[in-house]
Amino acid sequence: MIKVAFYDTRDYDRPSFEHYGALHGMQFRFLETKLNEVTAELARGADAVCVFVNDTVNKEVIDKLYEYGVKMIALRSAGYNNVDVRAAFGKIHVVHVPAYSPYAVAEHAIALLLTSVRRIHKAYNRTREFNFSLNGLTGFDFHGKTVGVVGTGKIGRIFIDICRGFGMKVLAYDLYPAEGSGIEYVTLDRLFAESDIISLHCPLTEETRHMISADAIEKMKKGVVLVNTSRGGLVDTEALLDGIRSRKIGAACLDVYEEEADVFFEDRSGHIMNDEHLARLISMPNVIVTSHQGFLTEEALNNIAETTVKNILSYFENDGLCDNELCYRCGNIEQCRKERKEKCF
Repeated sequence: MIKVAFYDTRDYDRPSFEHYGALHGMQFRFLETKLNEVTAELARGADAVCVFVNDTVNKEVIDKLYEYGVKMIALRSAGYNNVDVRAAFGKIHVVHVPAYSPYAVAEHAIALLLTSVRRIHKAYNRTREFNFSLNGLTGFDFHGKTVGVVGTGKIGRIFIDICRGFGMKVLAYDLYPAEGSGIEYVTLDRLFAESDIISLHCPLTEETRHMISADAIEKMKKGVVLVNTSRGGLVDTEALLDGIRSRKIGAACLDVYEEEADVFFEDRSGHIMNDEHLARLISMPNVIVTSHQGFLTEEALNNIAETTVKNILSYFENDGLCDNELCYRCGNIEQCRKERKEKCF
């Protein structure tokens, strides 16, 4: 029986993972704590660990897991910026879930955008107090507006399809354009300059960290709406706050935040918010913050569990081969093993 230490467990994780684990004779040990240098000890005796976006999987943690005999790190997410893939190479295999439900995230981005632009959150609060005034609730039509989409993977392309349904003009930027997609690709500077709305759908890497900087914001249209449902580190929070205060950014819709690790997924309602940047963002009337819930649909949770279990089984039953392995061998982390069609190490 394959034993898996499951870190940062939430109530919504258990049903689907218990279901697929039971189907394949896999034993999950559900732990509420996040993985870090201290809690790595809890993985002793496990064949694999299952982690999420706010678990710490740095070199120190990887070395400890390797010492304890753990053979695989299974991410139940698409993003892997919290894992030192380079440090894992030659020690522990790393797998992820590349596409659990791109519709879930794309649709959440649109939901945030509609809520912000049409002031739905404000109207909801007013009518609950029997205030039916329309003052201050004026929005704008999506039809005819220009949306700039940064990143045209599966989520980005679905987001583009939805925007086209609204009659919006789409400009896109991606280092690796989707050939034959009919998407109009432009430079990042042009996208910043011409977009009424900018939505981020790219991974967090050293190259993309703080791509929304003070310089980038200066190039944008006055009143631009920024949407981020990808990774918090794509946006420089200080620069974002300055952009909002200067009225350069008209609104921000954020499902992620660069310092979210110790805040998101937790109930902090009975505590004073120590993160001043996050507290200021939430207090602003033109900012909507959700706590990294873009993935949270029944379909996505089911797909995450099914794919994660298959990833683990694939490794242990196919001599270490897994299509969704993240390999550092040649530097092309997501494609390396797929292209070579052999084990990473």
